[in-house]
Amino acid sequence: MPHWTVHLEGGPRRVNHAAVAVGHRVFSFGGYCSGEDYETLRQIDVHVFNAVSLRWRKLPPACCCPSKVPYMRYGHTAVLIDDVIYIWGGRNDTEGACNVLYTFHTGTEQWTTPGVSGHVPGARDGHSACVLERNMYVFGGFEQLADCFSNDIHKLETKSMNWNLVRAKGTPARWRDFHSATVIGSKMFVFGGRADRSGPFHSNNEIYCNRIRAFDLLTETWLEVPQCSPPPEGRRSHSAFSYRGELYVFGGYNARLNRHFQDLWRYTPETGRWQRVEVQGKGPCARRRQCCCIVGDKILLFGGTSPSQDQDLQDEFYLMDHSDLYILDFSPSLKTLCKLAVLQYSLDQSCLPHDIRWELSAMTTNSNISRPLLSSHG
Repeated sequence: MPHWTVHLEGGPRRVNHAAVAVGHRVFSFGGYCSGEDYETLRQIDVHVFNAVSLRWRKLPPACCCPSKVPYMRYGHTAVLIDDVIYIWGGRNDTEGACNVLYTFHTGTEQWTTPGVSGHVPGARDGHSACVLERNMYVFGGFEQLADCFSNDIHKLETKSMNWNLVRAKGTPARWRDFHSATVIGSKMFVFGGRADRSGPFHSNNEIYCNRIRAFDLLTETWLEVPQCSPPPEGRRSHSAFSYRGELYVFGGYNARLNRHFQDLWRYTPETGRWQRVEVQGKGPCARRRQCCCIVGDKILLFGGTSPSQDQDLQDEFYLMDHSDLYILDFSPSLKTLCKLAVLQYSLDQSCLPHDIRWELSAMTTNSNISRPLLSSHG
Protein backbone atom coordinates (compact mmCIF):
# COMPACT_ATOMS: atom_id res chain seq x y z
CA MET A 1 0.00 0.00 0.00
CA PRO A 2 1.38 3.47 -0.85
CA HIS A 3 2.43 5.76 2.00
CA TRP A 4 2.77 9.51 2.32
CA THR A 5 6.23 9.52 3.87
CA VAL A 6 7.68 13.03 3.73
CA HIS A 7 6.27 16.52 4.20
CA LEU A 8 8.56 19.50 3.66
CA GLU A 9 7.79 23.20 4.06
CA GLY A 10 9.75 26.25 2.97
CA GLY A 11 10.09 25.52 -0.75
CA PRO A 12 9.07 27.84 -3.59
CA ARG A 13 5.51 29.11 -3.18
CA ARG A 14 4.19 28.45 -6.67
CA VAL A 15 0.83 27.87 -8.38
CA ASN A 16 0.18 26.79 -11.99
CA HIS A 17 3.87 26.08 -12.54
CA ALA A 18 5.40 23.27 -14.63
CA ALA A 19 7.94 20.68 -13.52
CA VAL A 20 9.97 17.75 -14.86
CA ALA A 21 11.95 15.03 -13.06
CA VAL A 22 15.46 14.37 -14.38
CA GLY A 23 17.05 11.50 -12.47
CA HIS A 24 16.82 12.39 -8.77
CA ARG A 25 16.30 16.10 -9.50
CA VAL A 26 13.06 17.93 -10.15
CA PHE A 27 13.17 21.16 -12.19
CA SER A 28 10.26 23.54 -11.53
CA PHE A 29 9.60 26.44 -13.90
CA GLY A 30 7.62 29.61 -13.27
CA GLY A 31 4.10 29.75 -11.94
CA TYR A 32 2.72 32.53 -9.80
CA CYS A 33 2.22 33.43 -6.14
CA SER A 34 -0.50 35.76 -4.87
CA GLY A 35 0.84 39.23 -4.12
CA GLU A 36 3.87 39.06 -6.42
CA ASP A 37 4.36 41.37 -9.43
CA TYR A 38 3.42 39.70 -12.71
CA GLU A 39 3.13 42.84 -14.81
CA THR A 40 6.86 43.60 -14.90
CA LEU A 41 8.60 41.33 -17.39
CA ARG A 42 11.38 39.24 -15.90
CA GLN A 43 13.03 35.89 -16.52
CA ILE A 44 11.15 32.77 -15.55
CA ASP A 45 12.44 31.39 -12.27
CA VAL A 46 13.84 27.88 -12.04
CA HIS A 47 13.89 25.92 -8.76
CA VAL A 48 15.59 22.52 -8.44
CA PHE A 49 14.68 19.93 -5.82
CA ASN A 50 17.10 17.13 -4.92
CA ALA A 51 15.07 14.04 -4.01
CA VAL A 52 18.06 12.52 -2.18
CA SER A 53 19.08 15.44 0.05
CA LEU A 54 15.49 16.80 0.18
CA ARG A 55 16.74 20.33 -0.49
CA TRP A 56 15.64 23.08 -2.86
CA ARG A 57 17.92 25.53 -4.67
CA LYS A 58 17.10 28.40 -6.98
CA LEU A 59 19.14 28.83 -10.14
CA PRO A 60 20.72 32.24 -10.77
CA PRO A 61 19.35 34.34 -13.64
CA ALA A 62 20.54 33.22 -17.07
CA CYS A 63 23.31 35.31 -18.62
CA CYS A 64 22.33 34.71 -22.26
CA CYS A 65 20.32 36.99 -24.56
CA PRO A 66 16.96 37.83 -22.90
CA SER A 67 15.06 36.62 -25.96
CA LYS A 68 16.36 33.10 -25.37
CA VAL A 69 14.82 32.91 -21.88
CA PRO A 70 11.05 32.67 -21.34
CA TYR A 71 9.46 35.46 -19.35
CA MET A 72 7.77 34.61 -16.05
CA ARG A 73 4.52 32.80 -16.82
CA TYR A 74 1.87 30.37 -15.67
CA GLY A 75 -0.32 27.77 -17.38
CA HIS A 76 2.61 26.54 -19.51
CA THR A 77 3.92 22.98 -19.99
CA ALA A 78 7.31 21.30 -19.65
CA VAL A 79 8.37 17.91 -21.03
CA LEU A 80 11.67 16.03 -21.06
CA ILE A 81 13.25 14.50 -24.18
CA ASP A 82 16.72 13.03 -23.60
CA ASP A 83 18.36 15.63 -21.33
CA VAL A 84 16.51 18.64 -22.74
CA ILE A 85 13.35 20.20 -21.27
CA TYR A 86 10.91 21.78 -23.73
CA ILE A 87 8.87 24.71 -22.37
CA TRP A 88 5.86 25.84 -24.38
CA GLY A 89 2.82 28.09 -23.97
CA GLY A 90 1.57 29.81 -20.86
CA ARG A 91 0.76 33.44 -20.22
CA ASN A 92 1.78 36.57 -18.34
CA ASP A 93 -0.45 39.40 -17.12
CA THR A 94 1.32 41.88 -19.43
CA GLU A 95 2.29 39.93 -22.55
CA GLY A 96 -0.66 37.54 -22.60
CA ALA A 97 -0.20 34.04 -23.99
CA CYS A 98 2.92 32.79 -25.78
CA ASN A 99 3.68 30.23 -28.51
CA VAL A 100 7.47 30.48 -28.61
CA LEU A 101 9.33 27.22 -27.96
CA TYR A 102 12.13 27.31 -25.38
CA THR A 103 14.58 24.57 -24.46
CA PHE A 104 16.44 24.17 -21.17
CA HIS A 105 19.52 21.94 -21.20
CA THR A 106 19.73 20.14 -17.87
CA GLY A 107 23.45 19.39 -18.15
CA THR A 108 24.56 22.99 -18.67
CA GLU A 109 21.44 24.67 -17.20
CA GLN A 110 21.34 26.95 -20.26
CA TRP A 111 18.42 28.23 -22.34
CA THR A 112 17.96 28.26 -26.13
CA THR A 113 15.15 29.15 -28.54
CA PRO A 114 15.45 26.61 -31.35
CA GLY A 115 14.21 27.48 -34.79
CA VAL A 116 10.97 25.73 -35.71
CA SER A 117 8.99 25.25 -38.92
CA GLY A 118 5.56 24.03 -39.91
CA HIS A 119 2.12 24.78 -38.44
CA VAL A 120 2.98 26.47 -35.11
CA PRO A 121 0.07 26.24 -32.62
CA GLY A 122 -1.63 29.46 -31.58
CA ALA A 123 -0.59 31.00 -28.25
CA ARG A 124 -2.49 29.49 -25.33
CA ASP A 125 -2.44 28.40 -21.72
CA GLY A 126 -4.09 25.56 -19.82
CA HIS A 127 -3.11 23.03 -22.49
CA SER A 128 -1.37 19.70 -21.93
CA ALA A 129 1.86 18.30 -23.35
CA CYS A 130 3.18 14.74 -23.43
CA VAL A 131 5.88 12.76 -25.25
CA LEU A 132 6.12 9.62 -27.35
CA GLU A 133 9.20 8.63 -29.37
CA ARG A 134 10.89 12.06 -29.18
CA ASN A 135 7.72 13.81 -30.34
CA MET A 136 5.88 16.33 -28.17
CA TYR A 137 2.08 16.42 -28.42
CA VAL A 138 0.10 19.49 -27.33
CA PHE A 139 -3.63 19.13 -26.76
CA GLY A 140 -6.37 21.61 -25.90
CA GLY A 141 -5.97 24.74 -23.83
CA PHE A 142 -7.49 28.21 -24.23
CA GLU A 143 -6.31 29.94 -27.40
CA GLN A 144 -5.75 33.65 -26.95
CA LEU A 145 -6.24 34.85 -30.54
CA ALA A 146 -9.33 32.71 -31.21
CA ASP A 147 -10.59 33.43 -27.68
CA CYS A 148 -11.91 29.90 -27.28
CA PHE A 149 -11.17 26.45 -25.93
CA SER A 150 -9.27 24.06 -28.21
CA ASN A 151 -9.45 20.33 -28.88
CA ASP A 152 -6.74 20.28 -31.54
CA ILE A 153 -3.64 18.10 -31.27
CA HIS A 154 -0.32 19.56 -32.40
CA LYS A 155 2.82 17.48 -32.83
CA LEU A 156 6.39 18.75 -32.59
CA GLU A 157 8.93 16.40 -34.18
CA THR A 158 12.05 17.29 -32.21
CA LYS A 159 14.40 15.66 -34.73
CA SER A 160 13.37 18.16 -37.40
CA MET A 161 11.84 20.80 -35.06
CA ASN A 162 8.76 20.79 -37.29
CA TRP A 163 5.23 21.46 -36.01
CA ASN A 164 2.23 19.63 -37.50
CA LEU A 165 -1.48 19.90 -36.87
CA VAL A 166 -2.55 16.29 -36.38
CA ARG A 167 -5.44 15.29 -38.65
CA ALA A 168 -7.11 13.19 -36.01
CA LYS A 169 -9.60 10.48 -36.95
CA GLY A 170 -12.59 9.51 -34.86
CA THR A 171 -14.75 11.61 -32.55
CA PRO A 172 -12.49 14.11 -30.79
CA ALA A 173 -12.49 14.89 -27.11
CA ARG A 174 -14.41 18.00 -26.11
CA TRP A 175 -12.80 21.45 -26.18
CA ARG A 176 -11.20 22.10 -22.79
CA ASP A 177 -8.40 23.59 -20.72
CA PHE A 178 -6.61 22.67 -17.48
CA HIS A 179 -7.15 18.97 -18.14
CA SER A 180 -4.49 16.24 -18.03
CA ALA A 181 -3.04 14.15 -20.86
CA THR A 182 -0.94 11.13 -19.89
CA VAL A 183 0.85 8.68 -22.18
CA ILE A 184 0.54 4.96 -21.38
CA GLY A 185 2.00 2.74 -24.07
CA SER A 186 1.21 4.48 -27.35
CA LYS A 187 -2.02 6.11 -26.16
CA MET A 188 -2.67 9.54 -24.69
CA PHE A 189 -5.33 9.43 -21.95
CA VAL A 190 -7.20 12.71 -21.46
CA PHE A 191 -9.12 13.34 -18.26
CA GLY A 192 -11.02 16.26 -16.80
CA GLY A 193 -10.57 19.92 -17.56
CA ARG A 194 -12.94 22.84 -17.93
CA ALA A 195 -15.28 23.02 -20.93
CA ASP A 196 -18.45 24.91 -21.83
CA ARG A 197 -21.89 23.57 -22.68
CA SER A 198 -22.13 25.94 -25.64
CA GLY A 199 -19.04 24.55 -27.36
CA PRO A 200 -15.59 26.03 -27.82
CA PHE A 201 -16.49 29.54 -26.61
CA HIS A 202 -16.56 30.42 -22.92
CA SER A 203 -20.05 31.52 -21.83
CA ASN A 204 -19.61 30.92 -18.08
CA ASN A 205 -21.73 27.78 -18.39
CA GLU A 206 -18.88 25.48 -17.40
CA ILE A 207 -18.94 21.71 -17.38
CA TYR A 208 -16.45 19.27 -15.91
CA CYS A 209 -16.58 15.98 -17.77
CA ASN A 210 -15.36 12.91 -15.89
CA ARG A 211 -15.33 10.53 -18.85
CA ILE A 212 -11.85 9.50 -19.87
CA ARG A 213 -10.84 9.70 -23.54
CA ALA A 214 -7.89 8.09 -25.31
CA PHE A 215 -6.00 9.06 -28.45
CA ASP A 216 -3.82 6.51 -30.25
CA LEU A 217 -0.68 8.47 -31.07
CA LEU A 218 0.48 5.94 -33.69
CA THR A 219 -2.73 5.68 -35.72
CA GLU A 220 -3.78 9.26 -34.81
CA THR A 221 -7.27 8.10 -33.88
CA TRP A 222 -9.59 9.01 -31.00
CA LEU A 223 -10.83 5.86 -29.28
CA GLU A 224 -13.77 4.99 -27.07
CA VAL A 225 -12.27 3.40 -23.98
CA PRO A 226 -14.00 1.24 -21.39
CA GLN A 227 -15.17 2.78 -18.13
CA CYS A 228 -16.88 0.01 -16.18
CA SER A 229 -17.04 1.58 -12.72
CA PRO A 230 -18.06 5.00 -11.37
CA PRO A 231 -15.32 7.55 -12.12
CA PRO A 232 -14.16 10.39 -9.87
CA GLU A 233 -15.95 13.73 -9.98
CA GLY A 234 -15.09 15.89 -12.97
CA ARG A 235 -12.37 18.43 -12.18
CA ARG A 236 -9.70 20.72 -13.58
CA SER A 237 -6.19 21.73 -12.50
CA HIS A 238 -5.56 18.27 -11.04
CA SER A 239 -2.41 16.12 -11.27
CA ALA A 240 -2.19 12.96 -13.36
CA PHE A 241 0.63 10.46 -13.82
CA SER A 242 1.18 6.89 -14.99
CA TYR A 243 2.70 4.23 -12.78
CA ARG A 244 3.17 0.62 -13.87
CA GLY A 245 0.74 0.96 -16.75
CA GLU A 246 -2.07 2.60 -14.80
CA LEU A 247 -3.32 6.18 -14.66
CA TYR A 248 -3.48 8.07 -11.36
CA VAL A 249 -5.35 11.32 -10.69
CA PHE A 250 -4.95 13.51 -7.60
CA GLY A 251 -6.75 16.63 -6.41
CA GLY A 252 -8.17 19.38 -8.59
CA TYR A 253 -11.17 21.70 -8.51
CA ASN A 254 -14.79 21.73 -9.72
CA ALA A 255 -16.32 25.23 -9.90
CA ARG A 256 -19.89 23.97 -10.31
CA LEU A 257 -19.54 22.10 -7.02
CA ASN A 258 -17.27 24.82 -5.59
CA ARG A 259 -15.09 22.00 -4.31
CA HIS A 260 -11.38 21.26 -4.10
CA PHE A 261 -10.29 17.62 -3.96
CA GLN A 262 -7.58 15.67 -2.12
CA ASP A 263 -8.46 12.19 -3.36
CA LEU A 264 -6.25 9.77 -5.31
CA TRP A 265 -7.82 7.62 -8.04
CA ARG A 266 -6.47 4.83 -10.25
CA TYR A 267 -7.68 3.94 -13.73
CA THR A 268 -6.72 0.60 -15.32
CA PRO A 269 -6.87 0.88 -19.14
CA GLU A 270 -7.25 -2.85 -19.78
CA THR A 271 -10.40 -3.19 -17.68
CA GLY A 272 -11.73 0.38 -17.70
CA ARG A 273 -12.01 0.26 -13.91
CA TRP A 274 -11.71 3.31 -11.68
CA GLN A 275 -10.80 2.76 -8.04
CA ARG A 276 -10.17 5.21 -5.23
CA VAL A 277 -6.76 4.50 -3.72
CA GLU A 278 -6.37 4.27 0.04
CA VAL A 279 -3.08 5.81 1.15
CA GLN A 280 -1.37 5.51 4.52
CA GLY A 281 -0.03 8.60 6.26
CA LYS A 282 -1.02 12.26 6.31
CA GLY A 283 -1.16 13.64 2.79
CA PRO A 284 -1.69 17.05 1.20
CA CYS A 285 -4.80 19.10 1.86
CA ALA A 286 -7.34 19.56 -0.92
CA ARG A 287 -5.82 21.69 -3.67
CA ARG A 288 -5.46 22.50 -7.36
CA ARG A 289 -2.76 23.73 -9.75
CA GLN A 290 0.01 21.76 -8.02
CA CYS A 291 2.85 19.91 -9.76
CA CYS A 292 3.49 16.19 -9.58
CA CYS A 293 6.61 14.28 -10.75
CA ILE A 294 7.77 10.67 -10.55
CA VAL A 295 11.21 9.75 -9.20
CA GLY A 296 11.57 5.97 -9.15
CA ASP A 297 8.70 4.57 -7.09
CA LYS A 298 8.06 7.94 -5.44
CA ILE A 299 5.66 10.68 -6.43
CA LEU A 300 6.73 14.22 -5.53
CA LEU A 301 3.83 16.63 -5.24
CA PHE A 302 4.38 20.31 -4.46
CA GLY A 303 2.77 23.73 -4.53
CA GLY A 304 -0.75 24.58 -5.64
CA THR A 305 -3.52 26.55 -3.99
CA SER A 306 -6.40 25.79 -1.60
CA PRO A 307 -9.29 27.61 0.05
CA SER A 308 -8.02 29.81 2.86
CA GLN A 309 -8.53 28.29 6.28
CA ASP A 310 -9.83 31.67 7.44
CA GLN A 311 -12.88 31.36 5.20
CA ASP A 312 -15.97 29.45 6.23
CA LEU A 313 -16.82 28.73 2.60
CA GLN A 314 -14.51 27.41 -0.12
CA ASP A 315 -14.71 30.69 -2.00
CA GLU A 316 -12.65 30.60 -5.18
CA PHE A 317 -11.40 34.14 -4.49
CA TYR A 318 -10.01 33.40 -1.03
CA LEU A 319 -7.16 31.04 -1.74
CA MET A 320 -3.94 30.13 0.05
CA ASP A 321 -0.85 29.35 -2.03
CA HIS A 322 1.40 26.51 -0.84
CA SER A 323 5.17 26.18 -0.45
CA ASP A 324 5.06 22.55 0.69
CA LEU A 325 6.20 19.26 -0.82
CA TYR A 326 4.88 15.74 -0.18
CA ILE A 327 6.35 12.39 -1.17
CA LEU A 328 4.09 9.45 -1.93
CA ASP A 329 6.04 6.17 -1.85
CA PHE A 330 4.44 3.34 -3.82
CA SER A 331 7.04 0.80 -2.75
CA PRO A 332 8.42 1.85 0.64
CA SER A 333 11.58 0.02 1.70
CA LEU A 334 11.90 -1.92 4.92
CA LYS A 335 13.95 0.99 6.26
CA THR A 336 11.16 3.42 5.47
CA LEU A 337 8.52 1.15 7.05
CA CYS A 338 10.67 0.83 10.17
CA LYS A 339 10.93 4.61 10.44
CA LEU A 340 7.19 4.90 10.04
CA ALA A 341 6.74 2.37 12.85
CA VAL A 342 9.13 4.33 15.10
CA LEU A 343 6.95 7.39 14.64
CA GLN A 344 3.64 5.58 14.84
CA TYR A 345 4.47 3.99 18.19
CA SER A 346 6.50 6.96 19.55
CA LEU A 347 9.61 4.83 20.10
CA ASP A 348 12.79 6.26 21.61
CA GLN A 349 14.99 7.88 18.94
CA SER A 350 17.88 9.03 21.13
CA CYS A 351 20.13 6.09 20.21
CA LEU A 352 19.69 6.57 16.46
CA PRO A 353 22.27 8.31 14.25
CA HIS A 354 21.71 12.01 13.58
CA ASP A 355 20.89 11.52 9.89
CA ILE A 356 18.23 8.94 10.72
CA ARG A 357 16.69 11.26 13.30
CA TRP A 358 16.63 14.04 10.71
CA GLU A 359 14.91 11.73 8.24
CA LEU A 360 12.39 10.79 10.92
CA SER A 361 11.56 14.45 11.45
CA ALA A 362 10.56 14.63 7.80
CA MET A 363 8.11 11.75 8.03
CA THR A 364 4.52 12.91 7.95
CA THR A 365 3.35 10.43 10.59
CA ASN A 366 4.70 12.62 13.38
CA SER A 367 5.83 16.06 12.35
CA ASN A 368 6.67 18.35 9.47
CA ILE A 369 10.13 19.54 8.58
CA SER A 370 10.91 23.11 7.69
CA ARG A 371 14.04 23.81 5.70
CA PRO A 372 14.69 27.25 4.22
CA LEU A 373 14.67 27.81 0.49
CA LEU A 374 18.33 27.76 -0.48
CA SER A 375 19.93 30.30 -2.76
CA SER A 376 21.81 29.14 -5.82
CA HIS A 377 25.03 29.42 -3.85
CA GLY A 378 23.90 27.54 -0.75
